[in-house]
Amino acid sequence: MGKKKQLEEDKDSSEEESVSVYDSEDPPSAVESSDDDDDDDEGSSSDEEDDDGFEDQGSSSSEGELYSDVEEESDVEVLDLNYDDAPRAWKPTMTNKRDPTGKAKVKKSTTTTTTAETEEEPNEEEEVMDSAKLEAARSLLMTDDLSSDDEDPDGTQNRIGRVPLHWYDEHDHIGYDVHGSKVVKSISNKNRIDQALEADDAMQNGGNDRYKIYDALNDRDVQLTERQLEIIRRIQSGAYAHPEHEGNMDMIDYFSGVDKEISGLASNRYEPKARFQPSKWEKLQVRRLLHRLKTGKITMDFLNGKVRDMNDLKKDQEPKQGQFLLWTGDEEDELSMRRGPEYIPPPKVAPPGHAESYNPSDEYLPTEEELKQWEEMDPSERPHGHFIPKKFNNLRSVGAYEHSVRERFERCLDLYLCPRKMKRRLNIDPESLVPQLPKASDLRPYPTTKCIEYTCDDDATVVVRCLSVSPSGQYLASGAADGKVRVWEVSTARCLQVWDLNAVLQAHASATGGASGADKKDKDDDDDDNGDDKEAAAKPVKPVVSLEWNPNSDHHCLLAAIGSCAVVLATGTGSADDVEMTEALLSASATPAKIKNASTAKAVQWIPVPQSASGKAKLMSKHAKVSGPVCILRTNFEMASVKWHRRGDYFVTVCPNAGAAAVLIHQLSKANSQQPFKKVKGEAQCACFHPSKPFLFVANKQHIRIYHLVQQTMVKRLLSGCRWISSLDVHPSGDHVIAGSLDRRMIWFDLDLSSTPYKTLKYHEKALRSVKFHPRYPLMASSSDDGNVHIFHSMVYSDLMRNPLIVPVKILRGHSVVNRLGVLATAFHPTQPWIFSAGADGKIILFHDL
Repeated sequence: MGKKKQLEEDKDSSEEESVSVYDSEDPPSAVESSDDDDDDDEGSSSDEEDDDGFEDQGSSSSEGELYSDVEEESDVEVLDLNYDDAPRAWKPTMTNKRDPTGKAKVKKSTTTTTTAETEEEPNEEEEVMDSAKLEAARSLLMTDDLSSDDEDPDGTQNRIGRVPLHWYDEHDHIGYDVHGSKVVKSISNKNRIDQALEADDAMQNGGNDRYKIYDALNDRDVQLTERQLEIIRRIQSGAYAHPEHEGNMDMIDYFSGVDKEISGLASNRYEPKARFQPSKWEKLQVRRLLHRLKTGKITMDFLNGKVRDMNDLKKDQEPKQGQFLLWTGDEEDELSMRRGPEYIPPPKVAPPGHAESYNPSDEYLPTEEELKQWEEMDPSERPHGHFIPKKFNNLRSVGAYEHSVRERFERCLDLYLCPRKMKRRLNIDPESLVPQLPKASDLRPYPTTKCIEYTCDDDATVVVRCLSVSPSGQYLASGAADGKVRVWEVSTARCLQVWDLNAVLQAHASATGGASGADKKDKDDDDDDNGDDKEAAAKPVKPVVSLEWNPNSDHHCLLAAIGSCAVVLATGTGSADDVEMTEALLSASATPAKIKNASTAKAVQWIPVPQSASGKAKLMSKHAKVSGPVCILRTNFEMASVKWHRRGDYFVTVCPNAGAAAVLIHQLSKANSQQPFKKVKGEAQCACFHPSKPFLFVANKQHIRIYHLVQQTMVKRLLSGCRWISSLDVHPSGDHVIAGSLDRRMIWFDLDLSSTPYKTLKYHEKALRSVKFHPRYPLMASSSDDGNVHIFHSMVYSDLMRNPLIVPVKILRGHSVVNRLGVLATAFHPTQPWIFSAGADGKIILFHDL
């Protein structure tokens, strides 16, 4: 009985071993307990981790069956078998855990079974079943991921894609295969109802026909495999479609070599943005280290870590103190460590010259007069100090120098009391100080060659005082000292028209019965002369000092200043439209005008000139009706200059001695005048308008003032530094002003820079008479009494950060000096790089760019 009972227990134990722990409803138990407490704790922890209460999505128990317990007395053996795991079936998860390398851990177990039990052979039927399961799993592995090409190796299936099948209802085929052949429809006339009835019968009868489905794309019945049925069942139950997929995989600690607490992997906190930006503190430290490295306080060895302390390095570099005297005092140490000023060697005594020779030349021996002067001179101013050159027959006759001790004492005093200073000489190349200017050939075009000369028919030489060019560039007007205004044709040098303004003024004076203002004063002075000169005094000849052509191309008129009057002349040129515009402009001045302001009415008077007084002048245009003087503006003092506004309606006149009425602004279309200033500081020499702003530039002898005509305030005062300003012009941009003076200077002002000159050019030998800007090209010209005209390239950039470029390019010579007067007027052509010049020799010359 005892033996039979023992066999039954062994049989029960073998049955328990053949059945997997996951096939029962009870949770898996740990390995048999032993007397070791550590093993009990490990088994209990395994049970707690496996009993998590979740349904496993697919696992295999084959891993647990791969190992067998080998029991030995008080020994534990760890099994490490390299076996390829089979695809896992959909079974509860294993409790085995993995190490960081991914391998499965084997539970430690201590058994107390006998050697007879360990030698028991395994069950052969269980091994056969396990191998069959493995083979079945391997056959089904990844069968769902086959491509469509593998499902149709012959290429006979339909390949029409996602095309609607009803397109083929009227055809005998349903598409095309991969070879391009038609896929013919099946002959069966079964409809969907017949197919559903057959499927119902197949389900009731059983068999494989019940798992057939109809493939409408290929027009055939498809038999579902067991694998596909299993996938459908798993999808319906909410599990993973793949039976081999393990939903709860064991976590592999790939970061086992990194401290999670230090690296931050264990934390669930985002890194701040400041940690990804450069550290300001490190930047400051690097800057300090670089500064110390430049000053020599540290070395690269200190930065590389080769030297821990710079003091140690300095101690090593210092020479070691060897033998020294014991009685060395502190005073010597202080003197050696004291850092005084840099030693400067004393200047050497000058070597003796020819005068100090014992046998000098006679030219070095002083005379009696020179000896008297030498005694009266201060010792510091004497040429050789206390020494008087003397002549001896031979060297042995030279006695002791009586002032040697005194001179040596004075030199010692100078070395002791006079401070020394080291003067460093700068070795600078003079060529580097000269600005690098571009070549003149690269700055063309500019006038270079004399082309046309305009001369009068009169035998006497007439000084030409002023020039002006029409806006079209076809005509040139000149004013001479004989009081005549001449109009020239530029291309042919032919004189088209001559107006004698002196005759017009005298005719008006005789008609009114006298003269007024400056003319009356001159007449009174002339009446005091002899009786023979009374006829000449009654008809004084006054020069045309200023002449301006109207800048508006629609207005064909001239403005001339002669004596105390400003005369408006109609040129008789232009088309029909221009003639109408000119007549409309001059219509108000052709009739007597009355000025409203009382003070201005005393300073200026508008006098119309009848056509009979102007004489019979030939018309240069067939459309013109009037040619010659139209009206006269008479003032009380001599007029110096006139200037038009850019629109051609307003103009300004300057009378230097008129006081408050020195500057007057006139409107031609209304025949009205204005006196903008109640008081003028200094004598006004010339004035002009700003090309684009309501500014008025007024120049006296030493200053240029800029006034805002709308706000009636002074904007700026330019300090020229000259003695007498003679001419003025404004750049077409309005930001630059040039002025010429009688002390040979041409001053360039940048209004955006300062009130002092930007450039002062002093190239002429005598006084400047005229300065001009070209209205289109970057050119500038100045004329002087030396008979020359200087051409400058004056480029003004739109970039305010760049200064203007001023380069002298050409000196034009062609005029001679007469009575210390040279070139008195210049004028640029409005559209071409040409310049007209007029001088005291009576010549008008046109210079071309050739």
